[in-house]
Amino acid sequence: MTDYKKCAEEIYEILGGKENLIRADHCATRLRIATQQNDEADMEKLEHVDGVKGVFSNNGQIHLILGPDAVTEGYDEFLKVSGLAQSSVSEKEAAKDPSAFQRVIRALGDVF
Repeated sequence: MTDYKKCAEEIYEILGGKENLIRADHCATRLRIATQQNDEADMEKLEHVDGVKGVFSNNGQIHLILGPDAVTEGYDEFLKVSGLAQSSVSEKEAAKDPSAFQRVIRALGDVF
């Protein structure tokens, strides 16, 4: 059984702590974290964190695949560790102001 508090703490440290974090949210399987400097994230280290099944970067966010049964717990622990507030849909849209086409594509991507 994965210790998601420890998982969140490791992710937080690898991503550079509070100074590098913008926001976090999640979909059905992935914890998505927007950072100031994505290029500073050690993707290989993130892949080796217990509980993380895969890592990739997309649309300026780091996506950590935790799985459908684990992502909510991982997200909640990450918010506690990082001190970030829970993101709302309006905050995410306001941050990037995507076109209607981009919102549809992103919504489809979030589902899968």
